[in-house]
Amino acid sequence: MTVALVGFACLLALCFLGFPLGFSTLLTGLAGFAYLRGWEWHAAVTMMSQQIVDTGANYGLSVIPLFLLMGVFIHRANISEDLFEASNALLGRYPGGLAQSTVLACAGFAAVSGSSLATAATMTKVAMPHMRRYGYDDALSSGVIAAGGTLGIMIPPSVPLVIYGLVAEQDIGKLFIAGICPGILLVALYMAAVFVVVWRHPAAGPAGAAVPRPERLRRYLNVWPVVSLFLLVLGGIYFGIFTPTEASGIGATGAAAFAWWRGRLRTLGQLYEMLLEACRTTAALFIVIFGAQVFSNFIDLSGLPNALVDMVVGLRLSPTGTVFAICVICILLGMIFESIGILLLIVPVFLPILVSEDVNLIWFGIVMIVVVELGLVTPPIGMNVFTVRAMMPDIRLSRIFSGVTPFVVADLVALGLLFAFPAIAVGLLSFKW
Repeated sequence: MTVALVGFACLLALCFLGFPLGFSTLLTGLAGFAYLRGWEWHAAVTMMSQQIVDTGANYGLSVIPLFLLMGVFIHRANISEDLFEASNALLGRYPGGLAQSTVLACAGFAAVSGSSLATAATMTKVAMPHMRRYGYDDALSSGVIAAGGTLGIMIPPSVPLVIYGLVAEQDIGKLFIAGICPGILLVALYMAAVFVVVWRHPAAGPAGAAVPRPERLRRYLNVWPVVSLFLLVLGGIYFGIFTPTEASGIGATGAAAFAWWRGRLRTLGQLYEMLLEACRTTAALFIVIFGAQVFSNFIDLSGLPNALVDMVVGLRLSPTGTVFAICVICILLGMIFESIGILLLIVPVFLPILVSEDVNLIWFGIVMIVVVELGLVTPPIGMNVFTVRAMMPDIRLSRIFSGVTPFVVADLVALGLLFAFPAIAVGLLSFKW
């Protein structure tokens, strides 16, 4: 167990020195495995290569590049702007309405992109100019975009949910269905947070211009691609028409068709750019996955999982107490690591404990996603905060962190409700169609 703790300390040190997470976990796991085998580097390198080959050949992971490609097609088709315009037509004329419209637009874009950072970056470009035009406070504007971007990892299809399902050996389709109600809950809580902020400080979110009824109807009709894709992907999985892997391919094909229809996918050059963007994101993500797999082998060999099981049994924690303790650890790690890294590092370590205490792993997966969302907007790292800051360099980082505070409270409320009412996550799974 001591060797594992030293390994985690080395991993943190490498991350603080600026090494990418994927390479940090790969290097630490390789060195740690070699040490535990008596510095047999040949065995360590063989383990690493085998893990990379096995993970790369995992058919279940094929959903990741396909869902990422679907998000690229949707982004290039400018459907994100249609989502914001439709939300603005619905709510923009009310105080704080533009910020609430941003939450709805983030939810819609998240439903077809599956990426938190992509949602935050896209909506910064789309929504920020509108909110500045009407005099919105920069803290509220940037905060709602950073927080709204976290919906990308909850509302299915979600890449982190895919990763969790593969690591915890849970049905990805069930995880997608389980994410629907918590996603809606988070949207409602974020909109409520905007309402509270504007109620306390009316100048932070003045009312926008009303949109005439014919124009409102036109904007509502423009979002049919997102609605149809969401219903196609989730509906097909829910009713057992196709598997999540098949759904990812169908979703990517549908998104490509919409991009072509919008005139954004008419040349081989445009197709090459979109494929290259998806490949770069996929490659960066798989490096993290490979590194985490190697590091996980080192942790297993060190005996840490068994030691943790014995420790928890000795503490006599209830299943709820165990999950709560894991959540605290994940929130702390979320201040340093990004979402995929947390899932790949934490879930394999604590999975034996959760299984031994008969914790519902579908419900736990949703809880983990909410906890990871907290990490995306909390200091000192807060990946979504830094994404918004990169897109809007004239806004101080402290202002953005100040703006996300009400939404952190909303996430904590959602987490409490999931603990109190697990049916929010697993209720839909009880219906048979």
